[in-house]
Amino acid sequence: MSAKPSRLNRVLMALVFLFLYAPIFVLIVFSFNDSQSRTVWQGFTLRWYVELLQDRAIMSALWTTLLVSLLATAIATVAGTMAAVGFFNMKKRWRGPILTVNNIPMTNADIVTGVSLCLLFVAFFAGWGDFTRWFNSLQGLVHLPTRLHMGFGTLLIAHLTFDIPYVILNVMPKLRQMDKNLIDAAQDLGCTWMQAFWKVVLPEIKPGIVSGALIAFTMSVDDFVISYFTAGSATSTLAMVVYGMTKRRISPKINAISSLLFVTVLTLLIVVNVREARQEKALEERKL
Repeated sequence: MSAKPSRLNRVLMALVFLFLYAPIFVLIVFSFNDSQSRTVWQGFTLRWYVELLQDRAIMSALWTTLLVSLLATAIATVAGTMAAVGFFNMKKRWRGPILTVNNIPMTNADIVTGVSLCLLFVAFFAGWGDFTRWFNSLQGLVHLPTRLHMGFGTLLIAHLTFDIPYVILNVMPKLRQMDKNLIDAAQDLGCTWMQAFWKVVLPEIKPGIVSGALIAFTMSVDDFVISYFTAGSATSTLAMVVYGMTKRRISPKINAISSLLFVTVLTLLIVVNVREARQEKALEERKL
């Protein structure tokens, strides 16, 4: 009797995974289709991957997306980790409300965040113009630009606003699981607070940091709505270019770039999970 529910669970799990990943596998298969048709297979080809590498617009958007995602991930990982450590050492009555505020960007609608940031940048640029005209009129040694525009900088700031909360959310549980006496023990043995952080705290919370960084990178690569409102007219991410192409006939080159991104992210996740599994196995062997 116990075998039937387990088989049913396996079948349901297989159906769920099929529902989730079947469209992606279809996209990957048709990226090798020797035709622009999205329904009829007419032979194997690598033509779309070759044309993808020769398309300046797509490659420029891909470069912008990867650069913004990597920078945002690096900055958000450092800032989020430091913020999580600071929140963890706060008193409970202050930590709770602050963590609630931290969760707002993750639960807030992307359209609200995008429009809000867009209005913030517009208001700041208007105030900056008034300030620089007043500042430049007082002296002639330093000339500040009077006009600023949305572009790569505003896009990076926007990505940081929703990446940092994800890092904090992943690091905080690892800090709660850590034995608080480890820091005191390290300091009793002669370590400064910074040495204790690098040699004791950081290794303990490393899995949370890695998970937060991966989620932040994935969210940055995947984002469209917030980027659309904060990138300006001179900067475009890959998602924005793909959206522009949907208004016309979608080129199979989009299938190719999507397949490459999916394989890259999947490979990265596999490498990280295998590494964590090996580390956990090594720790269990040491305990034994």
